[in-house]
Amino acid sequence: MATFISVPLKKSSEVDLVKPLSKFVTASYPAGDEQSEYLRAVEELNKLRKSALGRPLDKHESSLEILLRYYDQLCSIEPKFPFSENQLCLTFTWKDAFDKGSLFGGSVKLSLASLGYEKTCVLFNCAALASQIATEQNIDNDECLKAAAKYYQLASGAFSHIKDTVLSALSREPTMDICPETVGTLSTIMLAQAQEVFFLKATSDRMKDAVIAKLANQAADFYGEAFKQCQYKDNLPKYFYFQEVLPVLAAKHCIMQANAELHQSILAKQKKRFGEEIARLQHAAELVKTVASRYDEYVSVKDLTDKINRALTAAKKDNDFIYHDRVPEVKDLEHIGKAALVKATAITPPLSQKFTDLFEKMVPMAVQQSMGIYSQRKADTVNRLVGTMREATNLCNGVLASLNLPAALEDLSGDSIPQSIAEKSRSIVQQGGLQNIEKLIRDLPELLTRNREILDESLKMLDDEETTDNELRSKFNQRWNRTPSGDLYKPLRAEGTNFRNVLDKAVQADQVVRDRYNAQCDMIALLCKPENELNAAIPSANPTRTLQGSEVVNVLRSLLAQLDEVKKERETLEGEIKAVTFDMSTAFLKALAQDGAINEEQLSLSQLDQSYGSYNHKVSASLSKQEELLGQVQTAHQEFSSLKQSNNEANQREEVLKKLASAHDSYVEICNNLREGTKFYNDLTEILLKFQNKCSDIVFARKTERDELLKELQQSIAREPSAPSFNVPAYQSTPAAPAPAPGPTPAPRTVFAQQPQQEPQQKPQPPSRPPPPSFTPHAASATPAAPTPTGPPVAPPSQAQGPPYPTYPGYQGFYQMPMGYNPYAYGQYNMPYMPYQAAPGQGGFPGAAPAGQPYPGYPQQPPQQQPYYPQQ
Repeated sequence: MATFISVPLKKSSEVDLVKPLSKFVTASYPAGDEQSEYLRAVEELNKLRKSALGRPLDKHESSLEILLRYYDQLCSIEPKFPFSENQLCLTFTWKDAFDKGSLFGGSVKLSLASLGYEKTCVLFNCAALASQIATEQNIDNDECLKAAAKYYQLASGAFSHIKDTVLSALSREPTMDICPETVGTLSTIMLAQAQEVFFLKATSDRMKDAVIAKLANQAADFYGEAFKQCQYKDNLPKYFYFQEVLPVLAAKHCIMQANAELHQSILAKQKKRFGEEIARLQHAAELVKTVASRYDEYVSVKDLTDKINRALTAAKKDNDFIYHDRVPEVKDLEHIGKAALVKATAITPPLSQKFTDLFEKMVPMAVQQSMGIYSQRKADTVNRLVGTMREATNLCNGVLASLNLPAALEDLSGDSIPQSIAEKSRSIVQQGGLQNIEKLIRDLPELLTRNREILDESLKMLDDEETTDNELRSKFNQRWNRTPSGDLYKPLRAEGTNFRNVLDKAVQADQVVRDRYNAQCDMIALLCKPENELNAAIPSANPTRTLQGSEVVNVLRSLLAQLDEVKKERETLEGEIKAVTFDMSTAFLKALAQDGAINEEQLSLSQLDQSYGSYNHKVSASLSKQEELLGQVQTAHQEFSSLKQSNNEANQREEVLKKLASAHDSYVEICNNLREGTKFYNDLTEILLKFQNKCSDIVFARKTERDELLKELQQSIAREPSAPSFNVPAYQSTPAAPAPAPGPTPAPRTVFAQQPQQEPQQKPQPPSRPPPPSFTPHAASATPAAPTPTGPPVAPPSQAQGPPYPTYPGYQGFYQMPMGYNPYAYGQYNMPYMPYQAAPGQGGFPGAAPAGQPYPGYPQQPPQQQPYYPQQ
């Protein structure tokens, strides 16, 4: 009686996980122990997939454990890798589990660049294998019954989970085996079988009949629901699998209902309701009789039938002779209760008892993305603080240079090089002078060109693939049902546009630096000269030794010393600001675990305010102090200038010293700008190379998907009819013919009556052919007359020339053939071939084709009811 249903496994194509995942790891994590560990984990993941999907699996718990481990690992890595069509693109191909394929092509399959699709198909296989393991259990053993119930409930839960998640996990219409209707039906079937297992366990344990009846009635309800789902879903019966399952479900529904009635009848007998006992037994007998008559080849109910009939015979005998209780109608019987002891197992990973996360230390992509945004916010904060201090320092240097300080205080002799100018000259010479700047300036165009070439090549790959995709889409129209490349590449193109804008701004910045260098080039070159040449280039002035002991000079020197101290404090403060670090991954992981999402902006701003709040105050205080000191310097310098003797030579000397001081500051700033520009281009090169790899990977994945889709289209086109249906000539489908005319009956095309023949008309090509059979023209209104052996009739001018075909009364211009004539009679009347009888002096005609093959030279047209190509 116990015939259980199992589900076949889906088959997957091989996928190389190592190359794309390793690329992502090496691009996202610096070289070291962490990267090496992740690369080893990628290798293990690839091996795990091969073990789970790359070989036939035994119907054993160990095989299911491998599948569950792989499913758990997929669930674990899904948030840690950016699996998508336009990022980490992996295309998974799975065949329909129930489709057996056709003559001209393989079974239906679907290829998608979606990890959710892979998870869905793996979970389907977990459920299918669990159903197979449960079906193999020995129902006579208690432990096996418990295992069967466990696996059926696991299968039911897995199918139910697929039903709820498949449409959101896939970007396209799924294959029929994993569509919600199919897996929903499978889930109900598995749940019904689990309930039946509990019924069998209760029966073997000899539990109370009331409990057994409720268990059986619930199982019958589950089977009835599954039968309805199969029966009323238009797409499910198309599968041969469901055509086999349908009668089993109907039989099980009746059997479980019969068992419920049987045990309820025992309960009625115990309560001395003998009429109810007989009514229930009669109903049970009718149910098993229906099974035996309709579904005997699927399920055997002989033992149950004998048991019910024995009980019914005994009950009737006792009631007839002793109790005389009225037998009620079945519809008047009290409904049997239901007891559902099974439920679909909830799918909450990890499902495997031996699961260990291969990428345990890798943080989820949400955390990685939040970390990237936080790093950008941190960099912006640091750049803002450092830039503010550098801008203030440049402003201070510019103000002092415009006042010729501190050179004016050091140049009280009026004829020697000020100490500050001499130090600035030596500093420039030590840094390489003009040659250093010119070398950096020459390198920038080469770096810019390299970055432009990488960006152009990356976008060209996208353009070429998109062009190919558009051409195929216009060719196949709706058949080309994958995501358009134009839509898929929008994020990448936006990223490429951003890179191009960055390069354009960098070009503008390079030009600003060049202009500044050209403006200061002469004075920088003067600072690079030896000390004696520099001294000679600076105009001399009259001595101003009277100012050396002046109070205003001491005040200015004190203020300049304080400004130098402020600058040194800023250098220290800049180093401290750059050294601040805080690991936000812990905070992001905690937020993700608690809330299921990360409010990156709130967490990041709070942490940045906590880390850099004190530095904001220090920078503001430094700016305020500088502003105050510069005001005092300007006031003291006005007094100092009024005390100096005014003459043209002194003014010229002071002007030159100002330009030299400004040139030094410009040199330092230009060198810093050029070094930053060089670093910017080199860093951008690495970023653009990653962008190029990303474009290359997605183009390769799209090409693979394109080839797979083209292959599927070729197979589907091959399965379609090569031409629209056409009408078959009536003589091939209608065997009836007019009454035969007196005279000899013409034979098939290859047979001729032994009668006088006329020589056929000779043609220049091809070789001579045997004459057709002779017959007499027939008029629609005349009585048939005996034909005389004549040559072939001449067709009307509008009639196409060719082999004669039978015609029918009422159609002018056609000739009536005697009854039984058919040029292809061997195909309709099973007439044997007759040997060809050649005319005198003429070569033999080739023999007939072997039996079952068409005669060469005449195209065979298939009947309209059976097209040549198999229909989909």
